Amino acid sequence: MASSFSINDPKINPASSLSSAQKPDGSPDDNNRVEIGPTDLAFEEWSEAGLIAPNLTKMRQYRLQRICSELTKRDYAGILMFDPLSIRYVTDSSNMQLWTTHNFVRACFVAADGTVILWDFHGCDHLTAHLPLISEVRHGATFFYFESGDRVDEHAHKFASGIYDLVRKHGGSNRRLAVDKIEIAGLRALEALGLDVKDGQEVTENARKIKGPDEMLAMRCAIHGCEKSMAVMQDNLASGMSENDVWSILHAENIRRGGEWIETRLLSSGPRTNPWYQECGPRIIEQGDILAFDTDLVGAYGYCCDISRSWLVDSRRPTNEQKDMYQVAHEQIMHNQELLGPGVSFLELSEKALLLPERYRAQRYGVVYHGVGLCDEYPSIRYPEDVEAVGYDGMFEPGMVVCAEAYIGAIGGKEGIKLEDQILITETGYENLTNYPYEACFLDQ
Repeated sequence: MASSFSINDPKINPASSLSSAQKPDGSPDDNNRVEIGPTDLAFEEWSEAGLIAPNLTKMRQYRLQRICSELTKRDYAGILMFDPLSIRYVTDSSNMQLWTTHNFVRACFVAADGTVILWDFHGCDHLTAHLPLISEVRHGATFFYFESGDRVDEHAHKFASGIYDLVRKHGGSNRRLAVDKIEIAGLRALEALGLDVKDGQEVTENARKIKGPDEMLAMRCAIHGCEKSMAVMQDNLASGMSENDVWSILHAENIRRGGEWIETRLLSSGPRTNPWYQECGPRIIEQGDILAFDTDLVGAYGYCCDISRSWLVDSRRPTNEQKDMYQVAHEQIMHNQELLGPGVSFLELSEKALLLPERYRAQRYGVVYHGVGLCDEYPSIRYPEDVEAVGYDGMFEPGMVVCAEAYIGAIGGKEGIKLEDQILITETGYENLTNYPYEACFLDQ
């Protein structure tokens, strides 16, 4: 089915409802506005750094067109989304993002022709009134036990009937509907009505993998805010603090700049850095400890800043073991980013990625690289040892953003090192978007 979608379609062109005063991203400069976004502190810091804020109208139009293009490519009538990050991508609407990741009260239908219909939580219509790409707001996408009790099937059938009518209206005889995530009752109801349900995650991940120009402006701004927050965290780091004390600084500074939330609590110190994945707790940090963390931070405009660093606490001289781990991790990041570029295949990267020394191989990180956008996204590039079990192929294209990761720690070792940079694939190679410095004390010979 050919798509009639166009960013010039009057249906989706924003009406001029903005106040005369606007922020640098084109949003209204209204102290009482409903729309969330960067704070004055963030705009000031971006201006000082020479960064340009995104044009939100263009960014939103680009993202909707990416979804519609993927639907047209597969001849799908539309897509039904429950994933809050995919809903954010296509509508730029945000509502209790963490709560709605485990309570599916919001949904979004996008037709291949660009029609967008949002199901929101009751009493929340005002949250999206500023978003003209949303054609209509409805209610009634809740059919899980907490909300529906023993009426789950009834509510799911009612919702599915509405989706069926939309597919028929916008898709004609096409009954192919992509769905990203849905409760079991909803899936059964859609299929009982004769809809041919397809994998919606394939649609959304492939749409989101190529970042447009304004998305990259937004991501650069978000990363800058993240790194400013990291600097405050490092400036205040001292022995005698708890891990939670340190982590709370990153949260606070992110929020101060209009960032949104953090996906994990991956900060640990001393012996808790090995093995990796221990989240921050009440441990009191000691002099000479390694403090390692992974930001996993959702910053301004909802863009993820996935940066890892390891710091030495209250000491100028790391041990030989600490230096060895850090230098191996640093070499891995430097080597692996040099392999990146357009036209490079995922399996080629796995094959050419730096092979870790045997003593560190057993506790290698889960991926060598992974995509990143509004969160960790497609693709995942595996270590050579893991390709046969879980690897897959694909090709890098300009506009993709990936993170190169390294965790170095021996089984039974005293500590571990975590490093990670966020990198843009360009027309000719790559650009490392991460500016936060590595620690000279570890790299000095």
